Amino acid sequence: MTGLSPELAAVAFGLLSALSWGAGDFNGGLATRKTSVAGVVLISHIFGLLLLVALALLAAEPLPAPQDAVWGGVAGLAGLGGLVALYRALASGRMGIAAPVSGVLTAGLPVLFSIGSSGLPTVLQMAGFGLAFLAIWLVSAAPTGGGKAGNIGLAILAGSGFGIFFILMDQIHTGAVFWPLVAARCASVTVMLGFMLSKHRANAVLPGSRSLVGLVLLSSALDVAGNVFFLAATQAGRLDIAAVVSSLYPASTILLARLVIKEQLSQIQLAGVLAALAAIVLITL
Repeated sequence: MTGLSPELAAVAFGLLSALSWGAGDFNGGLATRKTSVAGVVLISHIFGLLLLVALALLAAEPLPAPQDAVWGGVAGLAGLGGLVALYRALASGRMGIAAPVSGVLTAGLPVLFSIGSSGLPTVLQMAGFGLAFLAIWLVSAAPTGGGKAGNIGLAILAGSGFGIFFILMDQIHTGAVFWPLVAARCASVTVMLGFMLSKHRANAVLPGSRSLVGLVLLSSALDVAGNVFFLAATQAGRLDIAAVVSSLYPASTILLARLVIKEQLSQIQLAGVLAALAAIVLITL
């Protein structure tokens, strides 16, 4: 996106990342309704790894510097830890608390890191960040239900894992895109395969129906696109802008659920979507 200022480029790539991640979560959520979460996540990661390798070869991207591969690998482990913690929190706790807590931390940690390393953003951008944090909380809200208070700890771990993933990916040198993400997927796939084999869970790898494979692969492709756009956003502008805008991905998941499977959008979630739009305007000013 040549011709755009760094801030606008970061917002634009961040929005593309949020849209991709949100759509990927929607398709992955549909698949997990009919098969195991472990199978969906593992197949999605393996396909994503193959797709990233193909993209790196097609783009003729040079192999990354060793430190970039290390940053990518460690980031992949942090992201995997966040994903596992989030799924456990959502499955056994109160979704209306777990999702927004993890979402706010996902955006908040990179903001604090960026302020420490790059200084304060503008006043309007800070106001946009605050509004975005509110939007993340609102759009992630779900009807409250039973659950263990201790699962807040899982939500905190999930948000910390995703936030650390954002921070680590920002350490990658400008120009390196696909291979560092390949390193991230290699690390996560290796750990997941090792865990499932050690627990003798090979029967949980494949979806129960072949008709679900398309959903899983589409979810994986969208997740890969989200990662690529996020890395482009961090390389184009400030980490805090990229992280906050990218963290608005629940809004696109909710809107797709409303449009495709006719899920009702609560007034709180609608307020969150509107707050997200206002936040984006403030951040780009």
